[in-house]
Amino acid sequence: MKKSAFAMLLLGIFGVGAVHAQTELKLGHVGEPGSLFAKSAEEFAKRANSKLGAKAKVVVFGSSQLGGDKELLQKLKLGTVDLAIPSTVMSSESDLFGIFEMPYLVKDRKHMNAIEREVFWPRLAPEAEKKGLKVLAVWENGYRHITNNRRPIKVPGDLQGIKLRVPEGKWRVKMFQAYGANPSPMKFSEVFTALQTGVMDGQENPFSQIFSAKFQEVQKFLSLTGHVYTPAYATVGSKKWASLPADVRKVLEDTAKGMQSFVYATAEKDENELLGKIKAAGVQVNEADKAAFVAASKAVYEEFGKEVKGSKELIDKALSLAK
Repeated sequence: MKKSAFAMLLLGIFGVGAVHAQTELKLGHVGEPGSLFAKSAEEFAKRANSKLGAKAKVVVFGSSQLGGDKELLQKLKLGTVDLAIPSTVMSSESDLFGIFEMPYLVKDRKHMNAIEREVFWPRLAPEAEKKGLKVLAVWENGYRHITNNRRPIKVPGDLQGIKLRVPEGKWRVKMFQAYGANPSPMKFSEVFTALQTGVMDGQENPFSQIFSAKFQEVQKFLSLTGHVYTPAYATVGSKKWASLPADVRKVLEDTAKGMQSFVYATAEKDENELLGKIKAAGVQVNEADKAAFVAASKAVYEEFGKEVKGSKELIDKALSLAK
């Protein structure tokens, strides 16, 4: 009798354990420790895990451990990665995402909030879903600036002949070609070595990505162009999303959307602090003539409007929201 009762007890313990086994949700991103991506991902995991309890656990893998941007998107679709934070690379999935590759489109974060509400959710989020990707929330990568080892960049002509690493999105390539540079897409994890060895003269990124990746150690000049504001997207694969219990989905989506104020505040703090640290590392910093860059961007807007169906309407709507 005792043996039978003990066996039933064991069965009960292990049976309950099997039913409620914790699901691990892998979140991959390309940011280095201390980057805005890393801070955002870690805070999201902390908040989500406190609500998920034993149902699931978000585990963060940064520094391209699970792959570069394009690989992460593919793995989201396959279900081998559960969450990721793509940015520029989304324009390789849908050309309409190239709206955020248009220079000087986003005035500030208040403007971005209006664009998110009026343009992103009604028009761009459905485009991502057609590709098997569900965006849970819009976060931030940030305002991008140019670093290089050749010379200060004050006007577009200063980029003539400079070998510039850009992310994996064709509209960033077209933009810098219009400015006279020689842009090449490259995985973020490969950029430091490319700059160090001279394979690339320069790159363009927000301060958070520049500093956390230690580009200040291998670059001489930082030019404050602020040429593009890049959102980032807390994203899951549609198939994986459909397989998750409704309560887990609700926690993940609510937490992701609730993260935006933290992301914006962290980004603003980094902007104010990191420029000083980059200067302290010996990098020469200069202001750029933004009006000259805006004028040189006209051809990119025209080509985007002609090539991408529906894009002119979205650009006009986004620009109209600036106040």
